Amino acid sequence: MTAEPLGALERDGYVVLEGVIEPDLVAALLETVDRVMVDADIPFGTNAFLGLRTRRVFNLLARDSLFAHVPLHPAVLPIVEQVLDEQCLLSSLTAIEMRPGQDAQPLHCDDGSIALPRPHPTVVCVALWALTDFDHTNGATRLVPGSHRRDRRPAKGESEVYVEAEMPVGSVLLYDGSLWHGGGTNASDDRRVGIVVNHCAGFLREEENQLLAVPRDLAATFPRRLQEMLGYGVYRGLMGHVDQQDPGVFLDPDVSTDMVWRRLR
Repeated sequence: MTAEPLGALERDGYVVLEGVIEPDLVAALLETVDRVMVDADIPFGTNAFLGLRTRRVFNLLARDSLFAHVPLHPAVLPIVEQVLDEQCLLSSLTAIEMRPGQDAQPLHCDDGSIALPRPHPTVVCVALWALTDFDHTNGATRLVPGSHRRDRRPAKGESEVYVEAEMPVGSVLLYDGSLWHGGGTNASDDRRVGIVVNHCAGFLREEENQLLAVPRDLAATFPRRLQEMLGYGVYRGLMGHVDQQDPGVFLDPDVSTDMVWRRLR
């Protein structure tokens, strides 16, 4: 792994990884998102933030087994783990379809609900997968470079000088959770579709309660790293334990654990 993506994330608050997702996987994900949208009868949003011409599917892991490939992708997760650490959690996994006519989303930061003084070390890192092209016309994400180092969140209705994360299908936009950003205006005749993979530091509470959102019997089929990302693990051998046990034992009684009490002398 080169230092370039990490340097861009630290300096600008974001980086685009162009064409890193396999075309076959992108096509399968787009087809599955479309099917879930229909099967679950997903409605448009009800306000300017969610988008009156935008549909969102939350809790993707519980919708189809294909989505388990997303959080673990080898072109993305290793970078996220360097930004946060190797025990980071999956905070949420969401598909977003922006239809023609969608207005620009208000600027915001994804760690806005985290009660820490700003600026602060990165505790949220987000990966936005492009399942279609993202460009100026169809509402590419607007980013305010360097805003992750500011001492406040954007005020309601605040406008700023921004750049647009234009990227071809199969690319991934990685950004710091403190970065000011928002979806653009879709003035095209086509939709813009992506998957948002929100990661948080292992000592934080997840945005979406993964332990309840994903059925336990389904979680038991996932690779061990994904189980840990859902919360079936402990942070630094302590945080998240159940009666001094790694919660991974609820999925596999023989799971390998490294509890802090075994290391204390």
